[in-house]
Amino acid sequence: MPHVVTQNCALCRYTECVEICPVDCFHGDAARLWIDPAVCIDCGACIPACPVRAIADAFDLGPAAAHWVEENRRHCAALPVIAQKEAPLPTAPDARAALGY
Repeated sequence: MPHVVTQNCALCRYTECVEICPVDCFHGDAARLWIDPAVCIDCGACIPACPVRAIADAFDLGPAAAHWVEENRRHCAALPVIAQKEAPLPTAPDARAALGY
């Protein structure tokens, strides 16, 4: 099962995960990142790189969060690949603190 970006990425858009990804499966918009489940090789390298714990293995998602696989797939189809680290959003420090990280 692929990895997915969940709600914790919203208002953060930290990109440490894209630097470690061996297959460039991350796509992004102005507010957050997404993982293309068709490209993700399920290596898991991105999980510890995310400072807000926004990345999860789709296998570990409960029924209420299973929609994230399709959300990631849908957004990636329309967004550019993000393969290099970029500055996080100005709202990232507050969003990270609100998440308790």
